[in-house]
Amino acid sequence: MSQRTTRREFIKQSSALGAAFWVSGQNLLAAEKSPLEKLNFASIGVGGKGSSDSKSAADNGNLIAICDIDDKRLLKAAARYPKAKKFNDYREMLTEMEGQIDAVTVSTPDHSHAPASVMAMKKGKHCFTQKPLTWSVHEARVMRETAQEHGVATQMGNQGTAKDGFREAVEVIRSGVLGNVREAHVWTNRPVWGKGVDRPPTGEPAPKHIHWDLFLGPAPYREFSTLYHPFEWRGWLDFGTGALGDMACHTMNMHVMALDLYDPQSIVAEQEGMIENETYPKSTKITYQFGERGEGNKLCPLKLTWYDGGNLPPEELLMGEKMKSSGVVLVGDEGNFYTPDDYGAEYVLLPKDKFKDFKKPEQSLPRSPGHFEEFVVACKGGDPAMSNFNYASRLTETTLLGNAAIRAGKKLEWDAKKMEFTNAPEANKFLSRDYRDGWSL
Repeated sequence: MSQRTTRREFIKQSSALGAAFWVSGQNLLAAEKSPLEKLNFASIGVGGKGSSDSKSAADNGNLIAICDIDDKRLLKAAARYPKAKKFNDYREMLTEMEGQIDAVTVSTPDHSHAPASVMAMKKGKHCFTQKPLTWSVHEARVMRETAQEHGVATQMGNQGTAKDGFREAVEVIRSGVLGNVREAHVWTNRPVWGKGVDRPPTGEPAPKHIHWDLFLGPAPYREFSTLYHPFEWRGWLDFGTGALGDMACHTMNMHVMALDLYDPQSIVAEQEGMIENETYPKSTKITYQFGERGEGNKLCPLKLTWYDGGNLPPEELLMGEKMKSSGVVLVGDEGNFYTPDDYGAEYVLLPKDKFKDFKKPEQSLPRSPGHFEEFVVACKGGDPAMSNFNYASRLTETTLLGNAAIRAGKKLEWDAKKMEFTNAPEANKFLSRDYRDGWSL
C-alpha cells in the first residue's frame, strides 16, 4: 500500500473503474491511495454471513488470512482462497500478520464482534463488522471511541444502507412531507430460532472440528451444545442479541437516520417466554420514547414501538395496505409512511390519494457503488462509508437498549452522556459484562 498518485490521475483511474465514485457524481475519494492498489484483507468468521463477507473482501482486494473456530468452515473457505493463511484464533492472526493486514471483516456471533474489532482497530486496521455492531451497549460506545482514536475506516454490515431506495426514503422523510412525525412502528417475523428453552444438559462433547473455547471467547464458560452452534446461538443471552440484534439494525436503520433517533429518554419492554439469564423471549413489544432532537431541537418528541414474535401494530395505520411479515409505519401530522421492506427501500406514502402528485425531493445524499465497495473507498482515503461506526454504534446503542429493558423488566430512564439508567441503577449491569480471562476490549 505504498504507491501514490496525483488527484487528477486518481480521478481518471477511478472513473475508469466505474465503482470509485458515488452515482451522484460527488468526488468523495481523496488522493491517499491509488484506486488500483489492492488492500490486504483478513476475514474473522468465514461461515454463514462470513462466507459472503470474505468473498467481498476477496473480490475487492487480496484475502491473505482467514479465521474460524470451526475447522470444517475454515477448510471450505481455504478451498476457495488457497493463498489465505488459516487460523482458528483471531488474536494469533492479528498478532502474527499485523504488518501485512490492511483491513478485516468480522462476521462472528454477536458476542465476539467487539473484542475482535477493537483489537484490529487498535493495530490500525480498517474494520468491516457485521450487524449488530456489538453484543452490549458499552461495547458499541467503545467501538465508536476506538475507531475515532485510531483514525481507521469502518463500516457495519447492514447492507440496506447502500440501496438507492433507502437513501431516497431518508430524503423523503427529511423533506417534511409527513409533517411532524410522532410515532414509529417496527415489526419483524423474528425470532426464527429456538427460544424460551432452558440451558441444555451437560455432557455433550464438542466435535473435534469445533474449537469450543474460542467460540466462547469473552462469554462465561459453559459446555458445548448443538443448541448453541452453529445457528441457535442468536437466541441465547450469552452469545446473541435476539430479534432486536438480528433485525433492528436493518428495519430501524432508515428512520433512525432520517429522524436522529438516538439516545432515547426511556425504554420499556413487554415480553413472553424469556428464560432469565438464558434465552431471549418468544415475543416482545418494546416502547422507546425520544425527546426533541436534531438541529435546534426541531424534531418533535417521538414514540417508537418494536414488535416481534407475532406482535403487530394496529392495522389501521396501514390505511388499507397489506401488512407483511415485517415492516415500518411512520405516523406524521400530514400522513403516514409505510415500507414492507426490511431496508426501507420500497415505500408508499399514505393516504395514497393525498400523495398521488407528490414530487420527490432533490437528491441530498450520495448514491452508493455498493455497501462493501463504500468501505473500500473509505479505506483508500475517501469519505467515510455511510454506516461507519460513528453512526452504526449509535444505531446499535438505540437497538440494544431494548434488550436491557427486556432483562430489567421495568421502565428504564436513560442518560446517554453518563451511560446509565437514572431510575434503576440495578439495571446498569445489563449494559456490559466482565470478559473471561484472556479476552479484552
